[in-house]
Amino acid sequence: MIPSSVSSELNQNGILLTADWILVRPPQDQAAVQELRAELDAGESEAIVLAKELNAALLLIDERLGRRIAIRWGLHVTGLLGILAEAKTRGFIPMCAPVLDEMIEHAGFWIGERLRSEYLLQLGEIDGSADHNERLS
Repeated sequence: MIPSSVSSELNQNGILLTADWILVRPPQDQAAVQELRAELDAGESEAIVLAKELNAALLLIDERLGRRIAIRWGLHVTGLLGILAEAKTRGFIPMCAPVLDEMIEHAGFWIGERLRSEYLLQLGEIDGSADHNERLS
């Protein structure tokens, strides 16, 4: 379930949501959305309010301030990196690096090189040698 503003953002970036399991739904409490808009963008604000309204088990949100606010609202959060790691653990994808690189190249996802290296190292997709890390730069 995603809020309508997130669907619009994805469409503007050329990402079309064609899976029939993705449902687009605006949050009902627009006053709460407007309150959050003082600190967050529309997508994050709507996602937090919708997750709260649905009593969602998990909210996918990457932006640091949005995560902090969602946690303050009592929500459980993860980010795209957490979703990718879980997909690998469950065998849905063999490796995270190619998916991550495609998200960076085609979907506008941003991750610092240091975090990318640490993440892939933790997943066992790169080794910690200086030679390998230099090739990533």
